[in-house]
Amino acid sequence: MEKPEDEVPGEAAQTHRNWPVGIEEWEQRASSALTSDAFDWIAGGAGEEATIRANRAAFDRRELRPRMLIDTSSRDISVEISGTRSSAPFWLAPIGSQTVAHPQGEKASARAARELGIPLVISTAASYSMEEIAAECGESSFWYQLYWVGDRGVVASFVRRAEDCGARAIVLTVDSPMVGWRDRDLRTGYTPFIRDEGLRQYTSDPVFRSRLEMTPEDDPRTASAAMMKMFPNVSLTWNHLEWLRNKTSLPVFVKGLLRGEDARRALDAGMDGVIVSNHGGRQLDGEMASLDALPEVRRAVGDGALVLFDSGIRRGVDVVKALALGANAVLVGRPYIYGLATGGQEGVEQVLRTLMAEIDLTFVLVGVNKVSDLDPSFVV
Repeated sequence: MEKPEDEVPGEAAQTHRNWPVGIEEWEQRASSALTSDAFDWIAGGAGEEATIRANRAAFDRRELRPRMLIDTSSRDISVEISGTRSSAPFWLAPIGSQTVAHPQGEKASARAARELGIPLVISTAASYSMEEIAAECGESSFWYQLYWVGDRGVVASFVRRAEDCGARAIVLTVDSPMVGWRDRDLRTGYTPFIRDEGLRQYTSDPVFRSRLEMTPEDDPRTASAAMMKMFPNVSLTWNHLEWLRNKTSLPVFVKGLLRGEDARRALDAGMDGVIVSNHGGRQLDGEMASLDALPEVRRAVGDGALVLFDSGIRRGVDVVKALALGANAVLVGRPYIYGLATGGQEGVEQVLRTLMAEIDLTFVLVGVNKVSDLDPSFVV
């Protein structure tokens, strides 16, 4: 594979011969590659990070219960969700400001996703515009994650642009009416948006630009302040979902739900699916683990509804546990960003290939051939 011209010189060559093996090694390598404040922004969570620990503890408490003497020679780990096919049962989660981890940021992640046939969810807080990232995705499918900010004109523009550049679904994140209290970032005073990282969806948007007296290029600090001022939207309610449903023909998934009743309400409001998530522990400290919420959500919406999952996934066995407990697919976050920080596009590809190999091997060892073979009996 030809190395992109603006890849960090020597980086891929240096890491290619000595990739980390487990996710802890990837995290350690990322920590060494980044400044401490940048790493803390990526790895950290809300408050004292009890929710991050709870996410991992929920996976550790659950053990796989394999079936023996099953012919697994016809394994297929691919899935299809709302017309979007993935070569593995996971998507790349929406993570903003990826240039904090690597100069190529979301572009490198998009190229890695394209190479392996894994859909990417583009963040509203991305460091490149959705159009620039879509160009790197090529023919590979991608979704667009939407923060419903306080300016409805900007929200409508984001949705329209996502449709125009080829997004296959909208992911509405609802667990962030305000940014969580993050001790690590407060200690360091580190906010990527003040440094013009993660603003590109806004500064490339014609409606957002029309709200400014000066262009973002002439006055980036004011543009950053304008974005942060419109971000909190504590008045958003279920009654607003009809407006979004009428704005787009794309499938819409509501991300950030932990209650069965909320999941049911989202589907009743015309949404196409839900994503069980606690934002990877970045929003509310002391919140319940995402995995603990998954069975309740699945029971509430029934077998036929689309339920995705994120928060706490680190290895292939985690993916299989979540699938067995009711997820149709999962979103993977920090692991691929650690790969990005360690080795750019090639680092992301290595993390994804490892995850795919672990899932395939776990299928063999638990005795299934496809995602639909899994059910709660495989987990205790």
